Amino acid sequence: MRETILHGGDMNGHHGGRAGQLNDRLPTLIAQTIEYEAPAVSYDEVTLPKTGGSWGAKFLQGRERLLPSWRRSRTAAVPSIPAVDVAEAEEFIRRFHAENPAAGDLEERLAQVHASVSRMGTYEHTFPELQWATRVAWRHAARCSGRDKWRTLRVRDRRTVSDPQEVAAETIAHLREATSGGRIRSWITVFAPDTPERQGPRILNPQAVRYAGYRKPADGITGDPLNIALTELATSLGWEGDGTAFDVLPLIVIDPQARPHMFQVPRDAVLEVSISHPEFGWFAELGLRWYAVPVITDMYLEAGGIRYPCAPFNGWYQASSEVGVRNLGDPDRYNMLPAVAAGMGLDMSSVATFWPDRAAVELAVAVQHSFRAANVMATDHQTEARRFIQFAETEEASGRPWCADWSWINPPISASTTPAFHRTYPDRLLKPGFFRHEDSRALMARGSDDGPPCGGSVI
Repeated sequence: MRETILHGGDMNGHHGGRAGQLNDRLPTLIAQTIEYEAPAVSYDEVTLPKTGGSWGAKFLQGRERLLPSWRRSRTAAVPSIPAVDVAEAEEFIRRFHAENPAAGDLEERLAQVHASVSRMGTYEHTFPELQWATRVAWRHAARCSGRDKWRTLRVRDRRTVSDPQEVAAETIAHLREATSGGRIRSWITVFAPDTPERQGPRILNPQAVRYAGYRKPADGITGDPLNIALTELATSLGWEGDGTAFDVLPLIVIDPQARPHMFQVPRDAVLEVSISHPEFGWFAELGLRWYAVPVITDMYLEAGGIRYPCAPFNGWYQASSEVGVRNLGDPDRYNMLPAVAAGMGLDMSSVATFWPDRAAVELAVAVQHSFRAANVMATDHQTEARRFIQFAETEEASGRPWCADWSWINPPISASTTPAFHRTYPDRLLKPGFFRHEDSRALMARGSDDGPPCGGSVI
């Protein structure tokens, strides 16, 4: 379908968002028409919970140290945002022009930025600057092994959007566009930035699609244990799940006044892959499945001194290791290795029989096979490791600063059989970059990062 996207490609700092329903009240900006398949965004796709009330009172009891900034926001003013660091902004502009010689007059642009920061405490990125920032942030993602594709990232410019319902609708539209029937496309949607006058919106969910985790006194945990805290928060806001192992959680959006709003993710927006094995017929009886696209939603983009607190982005899964070995296999996730080993008839009397290793391999095989059979784009850890080495060699030859975290670049299975294992990397923080909100970890059961920020081949 044809869609008109409003964005400022000039050097005057103009930008915009989707033309049509979500921007009827916005002034007319520079319009560019592009062609791609994408369903229209509708408010009908996002609904509020049936019941409201004191959103955090019940959930926060006994969790005084969790979600400190949100708890504080209920009794105090929203913290102010400091002015942009002019030196950081200038460094960003100079780097952008160095890598984009045709961008225009550098000194003129620097003068514009200095004047804007002096007057308002911030400035606006032009669309080319924003696009470059998002792509370079992917290039700088130290834990991502799929960065050889950083130039292919597509940008949905929604910097005029901060209303929670619009944020939810646009995030769901992003999910649909990225899914593309299984032909996964890398997208980022950039919402309103933090400014000295107003904070931007946030999404609390780590990803646009997450499966609920329910505490069951008699049976332990049903679903994904990693998401127990997020599930309990959603429940305190009035959400009711079906109690299955694969209930999709609603989106929880925090508005600029630090108030939460909850929206259901439409079932038809979530493409899922049922897991089977190419040789073991009984594998399908385990009833496993996983969603096709990991859209990261709890990280912020920082570029040139400007923070975009809500910038959902996606690539595609490294299905064998991320979905198979980690999400379905980890003991503190779905813990499926014992069930797989039992189905295979392995000797589980001791770990010295290597039953966990053999089960992990077959779980990886099953997931990779299932994504391929469903025609859902995904990569595997062996292929991705070789692509990463090519990326590393390209970056080293370019002379640009780059980085990689060895402990995350290497897969959680058969690491030493990949070329990425047998060398070292510069591990440092570079900007522009994607960074996880500090208090996001409070919503993760184990209090640590859930996989690499890029999700392997996900930025």
